[in-house]
Amino acid sequence: MRQLKLQLAAGMAALTPALCWAAGAIEGDVKRQPTNWHAVIMFFLFVALTLGVTYWAARRTKSAKDFYAAGGGITGFQNGLAIAGDYMSAASFLGISALVFDKGYDGLIYSMGFLVGWPIILFLVAERLRNLGKYTFADVASYRLGQAPVRSFAALSTLVVVSIYLIAQMVGAGKLIQLLFGMSYGSAVLLVGVLMVCYVLFGGMLATTWVQIIKAVLLLSGATFMAIMVLATVGFNPEVMFEKAVAAHSKGAAIMAPGKADPIDSISLGLALMFGTAGLPHILMRFFTVADAKEARKSVFFATGFIGYFYILTFIIGFGAIMLVLNQPGMMETVMKDGKEVHQLVGGSNMAAVHLANAVGGDIFLGFISAVAFATILAVVAGLALSGASAVSHDLYASVIKHGHANEADEIRVSKITTVVLGVVAIVLGLVFEKQNIAFMVGLAFSIAASANFPVLFLSMFWRGLTTRGAVVGGLVGLLTAVVLIVLGPAVWVEVLKHEHAVFPYKNPAIFSMTLAFVVTWLVSVLDTSRQASEAKAKFDAQYVRAMTGIGASGANKH
Repeated sequence: MRQLKLQLAAGMAALTPALCWAAGAIEGDVKRQPTNWHAVIMFFLFVALTLGVTYWAARRTKSAKDFYAAGGGITGFQNGLAIAGDYMSAASFLGISALVFDKGYDGLIYSMGFLVGWPIILFLVAERLRNLGKYTFADVASYRLGQAPVRSFAALSTLVVVSIYLIAQMVGAGKLIQLLFGMSYGSAVLLVGVLMVCYVLFGGMLATTWVQIIKAVLLLSGATFMAIMVLATVGFNPEVMFEKAVAAHSKGAAIMAPGKADPIDSISLGLALMFGTAGLPHILMRFFTVADAKEARKSVFFATGFIGYFYILTFIIGFGAIMLVLNQPGMMETVMKDGKEVHQLVGGSNMAAVHLANAVGGDIFLGFISAVAFATILAVVAGLALSGASAVSHDLYASVIKHGHANEADEIRVSKITTVVLGVVAIVLGLVFEKQNIAFMVGLAFSIAASANFPVLFLSMFWRGLTTRGAVVGGLVGLLTAVVLIVLGPAVWVEVLKHEHAVFPYKNPAIFSMTLAFVVTWLVSVLDTSRQASEAKAKFDAQYVRAMTGIGASGANKH
């Protein structure tokens, strides 16, 4: 056991974040399970509760600020829970538990790596974002730059990230339903799409925020109960849990040591995760729902705590599944893979947490965990839809097409129309991509956010020399480079398109695409000698004062 402790400590020192399970779809083949009526009933109870919240929110959503930012009246604690809800997806709950179940210690590397982006947001982004912005991150990026080109670029980037994320979530929803409920894939995708539209269409950000809060509380409560029950079986002694897991696992003590990874790919993943989190539009929107910069900082503080706690729980759940589920009668099956018989969990490794829920809490708790796992996707797609709708209505329609003179009723109407369109598109894409391996899309979404959104957002707040031309050209270069390198890399070129060798050797391009975006943004800005560039630089001091003091920032609505 002493050697295991030393290996664990050494691994922690070399912690390398990974991204594959951060917020995406369930990966790999799934097998439709018998209908789980406990889960179905509990899920529809959740739906009834959240639709009631949506009705309540709809009666309080009267202005654009209410629709986009919940009137700015969400507290830091509430917003922290909502942000955690946005970040804690069903795939990260089931997927990281499955990784720990399969690989042991490496699952801890994956899960704890997801926290590294939050200090960036806390110390660099949250306060300035709240003081400078109104509804979207484009408000900040275009504060002293040309409104039309910067907002057009920001809207394009937002819609690309949202679309990619929605595909991952919709496919994940379909697979989850097959795994957990026994319903068909098409029914799942249609149900998620319709409910997503209802939450956003009628309740706006207020409903979306409370759906996230409810989901986060249920998920944290369920995961906490599972972890406590696992630890109770070993007298709350983690050493005993690790020893039993090592004894049960086919890899033995190897599950307590970190695996090997390509250093360039690992660093690139870490950069995508750290800076991509600070560029995700549906996360950044949440900082406009609080009253001021102080509450924005509190949001990040609480969100970091909740997310860190959740991923520690998934580590315990994964090892608990090794100890209590692996090789247990009725929970294992023999399947044929590549012409060989493979002994695996019923439904695959993704079911590790679900089987553990059954082992520690019986059918009713199994139903609860299954329903919560699916509810997490509903909450995430609602946030994504709202950020996409706001990009079209606020950034394109109100600010670019109407030059800032659109009335609020028309702006909200455009947002609602966009929400319906996004819902239809999400359902169609979810059905089209059913048979595709879309795991790479999570990495692509984070890479685009890190390569396109973050450089423009960061430099607009911290560098006097940024110009409109530099921001737009650099952001577009980052976006296109991230997409092209992902397509030419192993994730798409080999695994999806079935070529023998990848043109670009790494799965994660952020280290290249983000660096290129910063360099191009800087170079184009330095070479830009136009009058508009001089005006943008001259406005930096006024922007800096507002970013630091909040003087002139909008407050909360009072109803």
